[in-house]
Amino acid sequence: METILRSYGPLLLRAMGQTLLLALYGLFFACIIGLIVGLMSVVKSKVSRAIAAVFVNLIRGVPMIVLAYMIYFGVPYLWNNVLHKSGLTFTALQAGSICLALNCGAYMAEIIRAGIESVDVGQMEAGRSLGLPWWRTMQRVILPQAIRTMIPSIINQFIITLKDTSILSVIGFPELVNTAKNVVSKTFMSFQTWAIVGVMYLIVILLLQFAAKELERRLKR
Repeated sequence: METILRSYGPLLLRAMGQTLLLALYGLFFACIIGLIVGLMSVVKSKVSRAIAAVFVNLIRGVPMIVLAYMIYFGVPYLWNNVLHKSGLTFTALQAGSICLALNCGAYMAEIIRAGIESVDVGQMEAGRSLGLPWWRTMQRVILPQAIRTMIPSIINQFIITLKDTSILSVIGFPELVNTAKNVVSKTFMSFQTWAIVGVMYLIVILLLQFAAKELERRLKR
């Protein structure tokens, strides 16, 4: 294990950085997707609610590894060969970010929907009675209250997304698991390498859990 840390420690740390970068990209765009789809699922329009439901059920029903292959290989093939366009390619980072954003966004939409619905319906009625339009009431009254209940679930989803980045080793992104596979192929020290990777994931996740509890404690004030 000492040999691996000495020879490949910096490489594994860089791979951990790539993993965190991918997770942050995915979560950032997932929050945008989740907010849009989450709001669509609580408006009065049946069409908007139907679109939101189809998106959530479709994305959550497709395994993430299949979604990764579809985005990385399928979409460029469809664009270049079926639609007879040209020039569309994805880097592993781009495809991975899109995959994580869609997958995490579907779950974030449900978190946001549940958070909004947890706020008493009288809050919306009170805002509307004061002359505020629906969107302004949602922005000024409902969402600030809903965010408090959503924070733990959002942090938990970030942890899940961080761990899901390991699946994207199948498209060649140089995240931690993919890098660890290369280290094992060079050193034949399987147990030691995966033990180091496991400890690295554990440290990052424990730090995230601590940050989540601290944030939740501050919000309760």
